[in-house]
Amino acid sequence: MKRHPQRPAAAKDRRLYRLKVFLLTGPITEEFAKRNPQVSRTIEIRGDQTLEDLHKVIFQAYDRWDEHLYEFQFGKAPHDPKGARYSAPQAMDSSLFGGHPAGDASRTSIGSLGLTRGRAFGYWFDFGDDWWHRVEVESISEEVPKGRYPRIVERVGESPPQYPDPEEDEEDDAEESDEEV
Repeated sequence: MKRHPQRPAAAKDRRLYRLKVFLLTGPITEEFAKRNPQVSRTIEIRGDQTLEDLHKVIFQAYDRWDEHLYEFQFGKAPHDPKGARYSAPQAMDSSLFGGHPAGDASRTSIGSLGLTRGRAFGYWFDFGDDWWHRVEVESISEEVPKGRYPRIVERVGESPPQYPDPEEDEEDDAEESDEEV
């Protein structure tokens, strides 16, 4: 098995990161988009937790139920194709999506990424349906209040269905063709 370089472990990093995760695109209907002009989730996670922990809480925050591959992308801007990518462990030896990842999300701690307040990075879930997200660092605290982390602290907008209802798409198509007549 090929080894990939990892950033230094941050096992003692007990800072608290507050991240806002915006849904950018995915297989949503026009009706859903009209009802939900912004869909975001705010998450708190400790620096000693991993990108995989972040993936799991985003998965939960958006009420998803069917696991797929994912990756986090760090470049000059979110989703920068030249930026470092940290993938699900199952995708580590795949060059299918633009070369080998910089690291394994299950072994990369949040604290090891050198994040700063205001920094944004990308999160891509389900390489077929392409759920794209922008993750922004809202704050980094030196003190971590007691409690379980990671945790969801705010939800804005509804969670879109992971898979659109095919009947709903057919109804939308029928309405559009009625309008065209």
